[in-house]
Amino acid sequence: MTTKTAFPPTLSPRALVRALPGWAWQIGIAFAIYLVVSHFILAAESELEPYFRIDFTPLLEASVQIKIHVAGALTAFFVGVVLLMAPKGFRFHKTLGWTWIVAMGVTAVSSFFITGIFQNAYSPIHALSAWTLIGLPFGVAAIRRRDVQKHRRTMTGMFVGGMAIAGLFTFLPGRLMWSLFVGV
Repeated sequence: MTTKTAFPPTLSPRALVRALPGWAWQIGIAFAIYLVVSHFILAAESELEPYFRIDFTPLLEASVQIKIHVAGALTAFFVGVVLLMAPKGFRFHKTLGWTWIVAMGVTAVSSFFITGIFQNAYSPIHALSAWTLIGLPFGVAAIRRRDVQKHRRTMTGMFVGGMAIAGLFTFLPGRLMWSLFVGV
């Protein structure tokens, strides 16, 4: 009788690409775009040398709309991380889920009162806010129909798009989150 040793299978580059979930690719592509855009912004201001520091003054001096937006976004981000990391269906999942939905709604609605990127006009990021407001009810409807897979895809997609990717672009040079953590 021969016994086979359990060696981990070798992953070819193609198999590795297929093994990554779609959201990992989305975040990777967004991060690459972020790096390119940041490079060009910083290159345009070549005399500035950024350095790490923490200063909450810009946030404290910001408008009420921005403070509400940041509070909603931070709440949605941290509650979303807990929901993604915790076992699904745990007793507190439903309560945290509703908290996340409200926080995402506050974040999306409050964004329509912030028009700083393109002076006094809406930017492409506002389309993501509109999509969030449309998608939230679809995620709730999916779980009410007991369609767990669709609920999971919808809510995970909104977390990745609304929190991870949109949140990443709040750290572009010159934006508020950049100014909280980077000095020039």
